[in-house]
Amino acid sequence: MAETGASPDPVPSPDAALSPVARAEHFVWLTARVLEQRRFAYHFRQGGAGSADAEGDRAADAVEAALSAYATDDGGYGYALEPDLRGPVSQPLHAGHALRVLDSIRRCGGQRVERVCRYLTSVSTPDGALPAIHPSQRGYPSAPFVPIVDDPPSELLATGPVVGLLHRNEVWHAWLFRATDFCWAAVESLEKSHPYEVQAAVAFLDGAPDRPRAQAAADRLGRLVREQRLAALDPSGLDAWPVAAGYAPGEHHFPHDFAKAPESLARAWFTDDEMERSLDFLEGDQRADGGWPVRWRQWAPGTALEARPMVTIEALRTLRAYGRSIG
Repeated sequence: MAETGASPDPVPSPDAALSPVARAEHFVWLTARVLEQRRFAYHFRQGGAGSADAEGDRAADAVEAALSAYATDDGGYGYALEPDLRGPVSQPLHAGHALRVLDSIRRCGGQRVERVCRYLTSVSTPDGALPAIHPSQRGYPSAPFVPIVDDPPSELLATGPVVGLLHRNEVWHAWLFRATDFCWAAVESLEKSHPYEVQAAVAFLDGAPDRPRAQAAADRLGRLVREQRLAALDPSGLDAWPVAAGYAPGEHHFPHDFAKAPESLARAWFTDDEMERSLDFLEGDQRADGGWPVRWRQWAPGTALEARPMVTIEALRTLRAYGRSIG
């Protein structure tokens, strides 16, 4: 312990000679919430990438236990599970985050998901979809770029990833019928978009049961992404690529942000060379402290600290999905 009033010593960085996953583990233990610590162990340590054995089951149980701390009485999730929304109230974006965690540990089903679907039904808009922010967030801190309104519209950003994920896990619930119709209409009518909305569309299409229709919609969306230059195809010259309106300076998106795994429909949008450059950039973006950076707009110190371990875990998962060596 430092003496009272003494300046703290610099935080030690991991040995640069260590593997990417070992450096990331140092960062996670130094900075992450319990949930991300447990997720890191599940994906990269205990159970060997979530193996289907007793050790893998124990690691998944530990993730579920950590996630349960964010559960709310109405079947949703709150307590800043999604760091940009603070406070104890449930929000659709928190529920989507929880479902992604459950999906990643192969636990997206059963009563836990039934409860989430009942919550989603309770907060849906008149057309059966999800708002980005429910008005119950008012009075609690939240990012200034997610405005709170009394009668929020349906948003593909919130609805698409949830619907796609539930379909991919063969979850059937009455809420899905109208929400799926909304997603199809929203995706197939997109003309002018931005990267996060496109990512939400891809998350829907990758799980949509109608595969020929999803393929056709993805083909059109890929042309839109290239025409509107929404993906920075040459990370060595980022000044040549526009940043979407309202995004933070330098908040570019890359091919790997859209095609997070080779089996994604978005993979066909990019050439092999473009994808390799994107993955090279992602691999080289690991910082000296072992973590990956947050590129979206920062508005409070704690939110960036909580988000970086999440980004780090997803960076490692993407690199591994494409066969990159992470150690």
